[in-house]
Amino acid sequence: MDILQIAILGVVASILYIVLKDVNKSFAFFLILITGIIIFLAVIHQISVIFQTIQSLGQKANIEGLYLETILKIIGISYIAELGANLTKDAGLGSVAHYIELSGKIFILLLAVPIITAVIEAIISFLPSV
Repeated sequence: MDILQIAILGVVASILYIVLKDVNKSFAFFLILITGIIIFLAVIHQISVIFQTIQSLGQKANIEGLYLETILKIIGISYIAELGANLTKDAGLGSVAHYIELSGKIFILLLAVPIITAVIEAIISFLPSV
């Protein structure tokens, strides 16, 4: 599925949502949810290609697997949190969406601690000892 097909699917689903939201709000939300899942499944292959490319570049650059794995996890968490927050916003649950976004940020920060620690240790090792 290319971007034109995805865009057409999104536009058609949006038009159907506008028509259906006054008739059956639950069905209209379900339509948007299914559309999101279809689009996600359509691009999942491209995401795996991107991850494989990043891993091969990391191996060529001699970057430790731990750092590369952590960066990929951070990217995944950010996309999942954004998707969940947007779906809950569409359902009219803005406060729940904010909690999802906050949880994503906290998980990202937890994963980033080892990288931040390594950067600080590297900076300290360059400083002259007193």
